[in-house]
Amino acid sequence: MFIKDCKFQVEGFFMLQFRKVEKYYGAHLALTVPDLDLQKGMYWIQGENGSGKTTFLKMLAGLHPFKGEIFLGEKREMGLSDNRLRRSGVKRSELLSGSDSRLQDSGVLRKPGSEESGSEKSLSILKDRNDFLKKVNYAEAEPLYPPFLTAKDLVELYGATKKADIDAAKQQLEELHILDAYEQTVGTYSSGMVKKLSLVLAFMGNPDWILLDEPLITIDVAAVELVCKWINDWHARKGISFLISSHQSFADGLKFTGKLSVVEKKLQVAS
Repeated sequence: MFIKDCKFQVEGFFMLQFRKVEKYYGAHLALTVPDLDLQKGMYWIQGENGSGKTTFLKMLAGLHPFKGEIFLGEKREMGLSDNRLRRSGVKRSELLSGSDSRLQDSGVLRKPGSEESGSEKSLSILKDRNDFLKKVNYAEAEPLYPPFLTAKDLVELYGATKKADIDAAKQQLEELHILDAYEQTVGTYSSGMVKKLSLVLAFMGNPDWILLDEPLITIDVAAVELVCKWINDWHARKGISFLISSHQSFADGLKFTGKLSVVEKKLQVAS
């Protein structure tokens, strides 16, 4: 219905915009992301092993170079000033009336991806790298940290760089039952403990998007339930968006906005 579409266009939200993104390893094309706009939400990325899911997340996390451009921006209330509405002849009441053709013809609303839909606040991962990466957190499928560092070292580092609440991170570590090892070096951790630490680090700060690559592997059932609870809670209360790659089913643990799939080296919205 148009009322829903109108709301989609009118409300402000942080979104990801991909423009002609291509990742090559030498002369080998590994992944393409054609023009794609993702509104805030919770997305499940699916694909075969080696299809490019991890490559996609690492590009977005600033860990892999690529061709093209990625933007993170806040949609404006496009064309809704009183002056523009008067010029267009569209009344504010018509924004909820369903008069689709008049709004589109007047230019008050545009399709996603149009030139006018971009915000002046958009951040480019290439030109505004530091600011962009403050808005995007990432947890690897199989995290590796220097074995001589402690969890305390890493939490304090993330706390300083992300301007994050260290006490909140320690609370999450306690909920995952690894706070007792807070001052032990991560070289003494099991793979499950390292995974839990990486997930806590991904939740630190005030990101707009959290990227989780295979977040459920190597952790116990209780931890899986807890992580799903965190994801649902942060999405509902804080408006944080998630891109989650997983071969494992979430059953009813997560309520996804949509799904993405990687097919024949191309990432697209799943049907």
